[in-house]
Amino acid sequence: MSKNSFIVILSLLLIQFTFVSGFSQKTKPRVIISTDIGGTDPDDFQSMIHLLMYSDLFELEGLISSPFGNGRKKDLLDMIDLYEKDRPSLAKSIKDLATVKQLQKICKQGAKPAAPFLGYTNPTEGSDWIIKCAKKKSSKPLYILVWGGIEDVAQALHDAPEIENKLRVYWIGGPNKKWSINAYAYIAEHHPNLWIIENNATYRGWFMEDENAPKNMSGAAYYENFVKGHGAMGENFVNHYKGHIKMGDTPSLAYLMNGDSNDPTTDSWGGKFTKINHSSRIIITGSTNKADSVIAYGIVEWRFRGPEANIPRDSVCFIIEIQKQEWPGYYLGNGVYGVRYSSKKPEKSSYMTHSLIPELNGLKGQYISTAPWPGPGGKDDYILGKNWFSDLPNPELFLEDQQGAKTISKFRNEYLSDWAKRWSFIK
Repeated sequence: MSKNSFIVILSLLLIQFTFVSGFSQKTKPRVIISTDIGGTDPDDFQSMIHLLMYSDLFELEGLISSPFGNGRKKDLLDMIDLYEKDRPSLAKSIKDLATVKQLQKICKQGAKPAAPFLGYTNPTEGSDWIIKCAKKKSSKPLYILVWGGIEDVAQALHDAPEIENKLRVYWIGGPNKKWSINAYAYIAEHHPNLWIIENNATYRGWFMEDENAPKNMSGAAYYENFVKGHGAMGENFVNHYKGHIKMGDTPSLAYLMNGDSNDPTTDSWGGKFTKINHSSRIIITGSTNKADSVIAYGIVEWRFRGPEANIPRDSVCFIIEIQKQEWPGYYLGNGVYGVRYSSKKPEKSSYMTHSLIPELNGLKGQYISTAPWPGPGGKDDYILGKNWFSDLPNPELFLEDQQGAKTISKFRNEYLSDWAKRWSFIK
């Protein structure tokens, strides 16, 4: 072989090696998790264990505690402590797992209370971290996987609107949308061009069992057959829902693990979605004896007339009670008071207001929310851009009354079997 031929072959090999190494690195998506772990729903603990066991697949840039309730950054650190005990076993079979120090460094405290009617308040450590990460020089988008309230995303967009085109948001909505309704309304109104998957019901296919659920993975069987006896994380797993699989936030991560993350309209473990051009909203003035018809997962915005109060706008001055839960109502100025609500599923219910202001106390009404979301459209809707995706409305994809859920449940055997392999690595 001539010297020149050897140089050519060596160059080609170097190019190929560089391409393969670079491709491997580039395919790791940049990810920030915003979670209400430790808050009102214990399933985030399950989802965090799953994330840590798959940390080799992502460039994890942030773990933000954004709770409804008592959850705090410490809950993230406690889960990382469990991971530290099991990581040596996992690392024998899995390369590039995140280190404990890397994970601890990116834990941040996000918003604690829900946003007021305005949709944002003050910066948090979490919202500032989103901005900092979004402004890094990178050819890749930054995925924000929101497992709870979307307040920190709304705050970051308010404080640095220029980051909008750097972000890709996958939000587990539904009940989280109900509690985070004001932050959501701010984003829909002021950032309609955000790239976002608004998953209001599809995620339920992760844990709602259908004909695709193998018996050895149903109910508590998955824990008994694949998790029990496998390390500190396995021991902790049974503390949440008695080991039954819920993990309603995990589809956001699974979306990046399987499928084309650039195209939400194709199949993935995290669901299949459709573009929507409006977000349903109806503004109802006053209360009536007639049941108002609204769209499930849409925004119902009640506005009531009252006295011109000598209080700042956006002040909480009444509450609305629906299904034994309460939401704050705000003074909007000029004698107008408002409150937003979103049903987490199709439902028929009633409401009552409570306030020290006589004109706002004891107001009653009824509503019926219907599927599919986002409905045919109306004059009060938020008009969205070309990159807003949500649950498929096809009747054959409903699982019970949950829209789009079968686009996930059909992969149940695949994603749980894949996870079972990783559990087997922990001795």
